Amino acid sequence: FINWATSNKTRIRKHLNLLKRMRKGAVDKLIHALHEEAFDHINCLECGNCCGSLGPRITEKDIQVLTKSLGKNEEKIKRQYLKIDEDNDLIFNSLPCPFLNTNVTCSVYHDHPRACKTYPHTDQPNQVSLLTLMLKNSSICPAVAYITKSLVEKES
Repeated sequence: FINWATSNKTRIRKHLNLLKRMRKGAVDKLIHALHEEAFDHINCLECGNCCGSLGPRITEKDIQVLTKSLGKNEEKIKRQYLKIDEDNDLIFNSLPCPFLNTNVTCSVYHDHPRACKTYPHTDQPNQVSLLTLMLKNSSICPAVAYITKSLVEKES
């Protein structure tokens, strides 16, 4: 799916732009249904691309949760794992994620950051506002690539 999405960016962009003309609720319903369908076929534990290539935004609440989970103070968490990016957001200081295990599981799964919990965001409300992100994620996440391929094929 990712290869298809990578080689069809223009087609995907065109179809996502068409969705902007639809009612917000209709777009959510369509994408949420495709999200469910995608995750019936795709297992994140066979991939891990998100953990290997994306730097999620880390919030102060995420740091507090990691502090308890790892038994370290906030300053040590910040020093050891985080940096400030070009948007002035805190992100992990290395890729792949420092908590990604070799078997593509997360060593802090029950306490992982909110951005990780909600990725790839295709089940979130107001999908119209996330279409640009969906285009980007279609080259990273097989589930998003599946969703975008399904959207293009339904409209063709």
